[in-house]
Amino acid sequence: MPAMPKFEVYIGSGDEYRWRLKAPNGEIIASGEAYSSKAACMNGINSVKTNAPKAEIVEM
Repeated sequence: MPAMPKFEVYIGSGDEYRWRLKAPNGEIIASGEAYSSKAACMNGINSVKTNAPKAEIVEM
């Protein structure tokens, strides 16, 4: 079975929950802020899943 992209949830410094999105090759392609609870971290992941497909690309 080929590798799949995945969200990893982990506890970072300060005992706060964080997430990172890894590409199939293992490279980190996105990461989130620190969250005080696992539920808030999961909400952050769900927000990315919902909003990213709709996001426009803006050059700065």
